[in-house]
Amino acid sequence: MAIQSSFAPQIKVPATYMRGGTSKGVFFSLTDLPQAAQQAGAERDALLLRVIGSPDPYGKQTDGMGGATSSTSKTVILSKSTQDNHDVDYLFGQVAIDKAFVDWSGNCGNLSAAVGAFAIHAGLVDAERIPENGVAVIRIWQANISKTIIAHVPITNGEVQETGDFELDGVTFAAAEIGVDFLDPADKPKAGEPGMFPTGNLVDEISLPAGVFNQGADVRKIKATMIDAGIPTIFVNAEDIGYRGDELQEAINGDANAVEMFEALRAIGAVQMGLIGHVDEAQSRQHTPKIAFVSPAMDYISSSGKQVASSDIDLNVRALSMGKLHHAMMGTAAVAIGTAAAVPGTLVNLAANSGSSASSIKPLDVVNFGHPSGTLKVGAEAEQVNEQWTVTKASMSRSARILMEGWVRVPQDSF
Repeated sequence: MAIQSSFAPQIKVPATYMRGGTSKGVFFSLTDLPQAAQQAGAERDALLLRVIGSPDPYGKQTDGMGGATSSTSKTVILSKSTQDNHDVDYLFGQVAIDKAFVDWSGNCGNLSAAVGAFAIHAGLVDAERIPENGVAVIRIWQANISKTIIAHVPITNGEVQETGDFELDGVTFAAAEIGVDFLDPADKPKAGEPGMFPTGNLVDEISLPAGVFNQGADVRKIKATMIDAGIPTIFVNAEDIGYRGDELQEAINGDANAVEMFEALRAIGAVQMGLIGHVDEAQSRQHTPKIAFVSPAMDYISSSGKQVASSDIDLNVRALSMGKLHHAMMGTAAVAIGTAAAVPGTLVNLAANSGSSASSIKPLDVVNFGHPSGTLKVGAEAEQVNEQWTVTKASMSRSARILMEGWVRVPQDSF
């Protein structure tokens, strides 16, 4: 066989493969990237696409680091912070699987749990901020959405403690617990502006086009709570779209009509939220908004076979990411869930208060919800400012650990 010497060789780029929460991604220090990819633009996107293995018409990402799901097709770029009173700047790229597209429009809440740990490993945090033993409080600037995240990273003998007994539904093995606080995840509202409810309403209606998901010839109006906290999210009631609320992935992801219906709801809702000008633009904004459906608490069997009792949760939530039902729950969507639960009258709050009389509907500052892999608890502190609701902090516990570190290789001419 003749050697073809006309093709460019591979280059190697320092990288770390990490799990954060129920997601995995390839982490980079900004200064380790090739010079052309150290700035936002086509070269950076092309590099990350090649690293992950996209676009892949087979949908497997076999020739890259991606895992062929939205939870495992992720990239992170970190650098020492340019912001006052912050340690590290965090940029997240959601890589499409079958398209040549990197979505920079939002954050990944699950990988946020790994950012503090990686920043310490990579030497991006000043040594005096890391205790010999205890908890390092890492101040993260989330550059995609211009928000602050605080990660509480356990430290043992000056090193990040990765192993432990904290169990997280959706993750097979126990690890060390990392507390994550999302500060002011929604913009503070100004007088006369809608704040974190972009339409100005706690509940709206989305008009689902005739014929979508076998809904008949007539346009169907679906109640929806649209909120921008953690990540823009659209919540609908499970029963309004023909579901119970205890579904697992196979009930949605293998049903082309269902996927079409959820994408229609997401695209129309995105227009109503002011995120895009026309539904056609939703194709180039796949990461946001998220679409989720809620129901009152009910018993169900999780994807791992675990029995989840209705008495242990406040409500059930199922959410889609990049067009597929998520196997657990996105961290940023959990922020939206916790925030919406703290505001009386949202669909999330009403589902959690199911069985209560209208006069006894109350805000929930902590909510435990069921998802396909099990349960998750999230807290939120909501308040009214200028007669509009906002949230000052949302908190949850996750875990993270390094899976592999070294170099990732890509063809030199791929970016």
